[in-house]
Amino acid sequence: MVNLKHEKLLLLNLARNYMNKYKVKVLSNKIPLITVPIKGAPTATVLVILKAGSKYETRENNGLSHFLEHMFFKGTDKRPNTLALSSELDSLGGEYNAFTSKEYTGYWVKVAASKLPLALDIVSDMLLNSKMEEEEIEREKGVIIEELNMYEDNPMMHVEDVFESVLYGDTPAGWETIGTKENIKSFKRADFIKYLETQYGSKSMHVILVGGITEVAKKEAVKMFSKFKVNKWQDKLAVKEVQKAPIVRAVYKKTDQINLSLGVRAFPIGHPDEFKLKLLSIILGGSMSSRLFINLRERNGLAYYVRTMYETYSDSGYLTTQAGVPIAKAEAAVKIILAEYKKLTEELVTAKELKRAKDLLQGKSLLQMEATDNLATWYARQAVLRKQIMTPGEFLRKINKVTAAEIRAVALKIFLDRGLNLALIGQAKEEKFQSILKF
Repeated sequence: MVNLKHEKLLLLNLARNYMNKYKVKVLSNKIPLITVPIKGAPTATVLVILKAGSKYETRENNGLSHFLEHMFFKGTDKRPNTLALSSELDSLGGEYNAFTSKEYTGYWVKVAASKLPLALDIVSDMLLNSKMEEEEIEREKGVIIEELNMYEDNPMMHVEDVFESVLYGDTPAGWETIGTKENIKSFKRADFIKYLETQYGSKSMHVILVGGITEVAKKEAVKMFSKFKVNKWQDKLAVKEVQKAPIVRAVYKKTDQINLSLGVRAFPIGHPDEFKLKLLSIILGGSMSSRLFINLRERNGLAYYVRTMYETYSDSGYLTTQAGVPIAKAEAAVKIILAEYKKLTEELVTAKELKRAKDLLQGKSLLQMEATDNLATWYARQAVLRKQIMTPGEFLRKINKVTAAEIRAVALKIFLDRGLNLALIGQAKEEKFQSILKF
């Protein structure tokens, strides 16, 4: 028979011992080098993250952060084109990629631990010496426009962008990271160089090494990343949270279902209620045993996918439920979601349900952190978004302390009529939903 108390202690001890050992070395140019060694790990990951994303853009250069990410894979003087660069990365036998979000851009390589110094050489060369050739820029415009088309043709992916436009409107926080077709077509080499001078450099960069890190690799990282110059970093505009009434936005698309995102404004990363809201989102729609998965899908057959997510930025946050539902039953689905939201303000979650949510979050977190790339991403987000790094172990201990009363208190703060926002993609009319957006 399983001893549940022993199991919980085992989980927390594992989190404490396995994920709390990190060091920060500040290089001569002030770049923080964060190392998270894992004894005996066969792999290692380098992740370079910068405070550069669509929140740091203007209307005229919206999409440039993402476009620039693509251009770093087009070649350097040492590795003169995409084939030369990608061939060398492939020869390491690992994985590599890059990503751009609203508040940061990252470049990562995961390899066998012995090949980390070579990975560091390639990544630093890309970021220091990319050629940014006009011909390559023109060629890549077609690639990015097709990427944009891909997102717009996939309502399940695109509904999140529409929801954020509802929340933040015509501001950097509300614009899509990929930008507009007009902007993508208009960018010139000079735009990339100008943006590089401000957003890329020692003032906006963190370097994270995770896994089987040798002294040779650490010395290589210090050597390579000390070469970056101090940049003229431009901070982003602060998000202003102002809403006096429910908002609905429908994007017409001829589809067989309506993809919806129904949510509320919440809290930024670092807010005291952050951990309570994380558990609340899992209880609502974070698993196959969650309330909305059971109610929308299993009992009413209204959706194949349903999920509730809590998104945190440095200065804003939100909770939303996304689902794909039949056109004729979209209003019924919205009412079910609202009813589950309201229920959390009226009743305490049971001890059993709260424990299940905590166990799920703890277990999934530990499974994810076994991989060096996932752990690198954790520390990268901490470095960029928080004032002080929180280890996964510290996060899990805070989650474990949350009570049912605290979850209800948070629900009472966020589930208000005036804070409701609904994004829809499909054959939907806004006026049909405006009248039902209330608790």
